[in-house]
Amino acid sequence: MLSDPLLTTRSEGGRDVPLLVWRADRPLRAVSSAPLGGGIGQRRWVVNATVPMSYDRDDPADHLAGLADQLGLDGPGVGLLTGVDVAEVVARTDTGVRAWATVGLGTPVWAAAPAPAAPGQRVGTVNIVLYVPARLGDAALVNAVATATEAKAQAIGELGMPGTGTPTDAVTVLCPADGPIAEYGGPRSVWGAPLARAVHAAVLAGGAGTVVPWSDRLAG
Repeated sequence: MLSDPLLTTRSEGGRDVPLLVWRADRPLRAVSSAPLGGGIGQRRWVVNATVPMSYDRDDPADHLAGLADQLGLDGPGVGLLTGVDVAEVVARTDTGVRAWATVGLGTPVWAAAPAPAAPGQRVGTVNIVLYVPARLGDAALVNAVATATEAKAQAIGELGMPGTGTPTDAVTVLCPADGPIAEYGGPRSVWGAPLARAVHAAVLAGGAGTVVPWSDRLAG
């Protein structure tokens, strides 16, 4: 089982910067596009850390690994970064699937835009963490990421945003490491359907208001 996220802070640059920490009571199977712990494997924890919009480190995985050490997190885990204040995380549950989203949509983009974003363009980040209470096979894990992304894009469209996401969005799906294997994760599958609904609801709620980046809030 994956815990509810714990909101805590770390000290950086003389400021208390928020981050969320999820812990598992035993290793979980996971698939992730995160800078730390991406790919498929067993994971013990997840961190979603707020950073200033001026963040320009070229070693985000090392940065996140250092944060994990400070938190006393053991074993392999997943590390995410966002300019959003992670205290504004939105949680939704559907048929046992649990979804958490931190939603920054300040600069949405179309996935198939004709040209890349301009250098230095400010971007938001939508980070999605999911727990499915059934063991997903490798293909189902990958399909679950696609389903979550489709549901996120649906929510963004319903919010009237001109885009499908942001250039730095990340998805993490975790599930038990044992038990009968569920082979499918698409939007009409047993677990993909509630996953899609939970993601859609979380992103829709998180993007409904004006989200001010954490560092902009401090400056303002």
